[in-house]
Amino acid sequence: MSTPLYHGGDYNPEQWLDRPDILKRDIELMQAAHVNMITVGVFSWSTLEPSEGDYQLDWLADIIDSLWAAGISVDLATPSGARPHWLAEQYPEVLRVTPERQRRLFGQRHNHCYTSPVYREKVRAIDQQLARRFGRHPAVKMWHISNEFGGECHCPLCQQAFRDWLKERYGTLEALNKAWCNKFWSHEYTRWEQIESPSPLGADTDNGLDLAWRRFVSHQSIDFLKWERDSIKAVVPEAQCTANLMYHFYDIDYFDLAKEIDLASWDNYPTWHKGSDEGKALDTALMHDLIYSLKGKPFWLMESSPTMTNWQDVSKLKRPGMQLFSGLQAVAHGSDSVMYFQWRQSRGSFEKFHGAVIDHSGRADTRSFAETCQVGEALETLAAVSGTGRPKQAAIVHDWPNQWALEDAAGPRNAGLGYWEELQRHYNGLRKAGLAVDFLNQDGDPAPYGLVVAPMLYLLREDFAEKLRRYVENGGTLVVTYWSGVVDENDLCYLGDAPHGLVEVLGLRRTEIDGLYDGETRRCVATREGGTATGSTLCELAALEGAEAVMVYDEDFYQGLPAVAKHGFGKGTAWYLATRFEPAFYDRFYAARRADCGLAPAWPVPLPEGVYANRRDRFVFVQNTNNKPVDLMSFVLPAYGTAVFEDGKRIY
Repeated sequence: MSTPLYHGGDYNPEQWLDRPDILKRDIELMQAAHVNMITVGVFSWSTLEPSEGDYQLDWLADIIDSLWAAGISVDLATPSGARPHWLAEQYPEVLRVTPERQRRLFGQRHNHCYTSPVYREKVRAIDQQLARRFGRHPAVKMWHISNEFGGECHCPLCQQAFRDWLKERYGTLEALNKAWCNKFWSHEYTRWEQIESPSPLGADTDNGLDLAWRRFVSHQSIDFLKWERDSIKAVVPEAQCTANLMYHFYDIDYFDLAKEIDLASWDNYPTWHKGSDEGKALDTALMHDLIYSLKGKPFWLMESSPTMTNWQDVSKLKRPGMQLFSGLQAVAHGSDSVMYFQWRQSRGSFEKFHGAVIDHSGRADTRSFAETCQVGEALETLAAVSGTGRPKQAAIVHDWPNQWALEDAAGPRNAGLGYWEELQRHYNGLRKAGLAVDFLNQDGDPAPYGLVVAPMLYLLREDFAEKLRRYVENGGTLVVTYWSGVVDENDLCYLGDAPHGLVEVLGLRRTEIDGLYDGETRRCVATREGGTATGSTLCELAALEGAEAVMVYDEDFYQGLPAVAKHGFGKGTAWYLATRFEPAFYDRFYAARRADCGLAPAWPVPLPEGVYANRRDRFVFVQNTNNKPVDLMSFVLPAYGTAVFEDGKRIY
């Protein structure tokens, strides 16, 4: 039997144990909304274990049994994302310490030390209680490890764990001092015990230390996830595990994290109707494609709001049709689920006004409930899409250590560097060209892709530079931007010509780079046919060594130097972009590169502005991001409308 597309979301029945009428009604409403998957247990620790060792799991068993009897599966969460008060009171070491070396008070959610042996043991105990009781319950299809991992701790336990991690990575203090360039400012370490995490009270401008700490925080967070995963799999080896990831997240290298889970999932809360919905749809699509790329297979949309949030600066309602559009957009980009936070609004506390399928009125005749039913019906119609993959056409290099180093570098521009904006401009151009877009880190393989884009690859590992070289040599098309190939994996500047490892591939070398003030631009002109573009943010100056200047700067002291260059290398082609151009440039540029590479768009003819097509195997989704209907000749897409085709025949 094939797996369905899942529909449902976070449910907090522990808040309603005194209202059996509400619990009964919830099941009825879930069935009416075509819900087939519910997440339980995310923040239930104080109800599951009200005092140390006093496990109260019967209420959860009743809920899971009731859901399963109604044909609803369960995504069972471990409760480590928010510990009970007794745990912090009896074991204060579990609370995090700030960079200022101050231990936090009880409160918030992720306020726990990932290193603490006590916290780990208490988490293992509750996780294994859940695994023994529910691990082989037929309802439990997925284990949801904690919730939105993030944050850091600077306690003595973490300091020692950091030093141990450094010893394993560098081996000797001599090697560490050299990798971090510690002769600068006389910062050489003579004992491991001298090393402290970055702090505003001490070292917070040492790039090597900063980068190592970011790597350690990511490692330790993932190590804690593995602890939870292994605690469950020690009882239920066949358990399937996920962890819900977040938008533009900084703290954790998600490519590393994804190796430790069976399924990637993420929480999606766009600020719809703030400016261009097309722009927000592209921003969201980038994240869907990134999450898909983490494991190269379908993911789950774990959280979204059916109406609004309560924590954004302005918590705006979704317009009619947007809930269906955003849910199907996730499916179009590779999700096998549409899930919400939350099923029923809480009566109190911080998220009592966060959107939900069932609001405080408890009524089923609301717009939110009606539109949720629409999504459920659509997912049932499109069930055959579940499990299908996407074509490999274009890839963008996004690497967490590169971002950490880039944004900490104290280089040509320290405010408004706009790393994500740079990624987005390339992504938007590729999507408007109708291409499927994956993301690679520097462990990834560019070989399967017709087109690879490396934006601002400041930290470039030697081995990945060699992969890119071989990729072009063997016939690939590579696009490299300014401020790439600057430092090695420890943030030490490469000596010699730059971009390091790519000079021969690109047929040019960087000579200087100019940071532009906000609002400053530089005009660029085409060298053969007419055409202009505008550069901003950073303008790199390069000397050609075999490449052809396709566009040059047309003003300032670097007038005449290449702004866009092209170079044949081996069987392939390398392109160089020396500055950040206006968005329209990338639309033209990637439409031309798609043609050069012979890559077929998802839809065979050009689509109107604001309409996008995505392919999943034999299925093609066509979506309208506009708030008005669009005529596609053979059919009309309503505002925020979606059409789905299977082997060319419309099925939705």
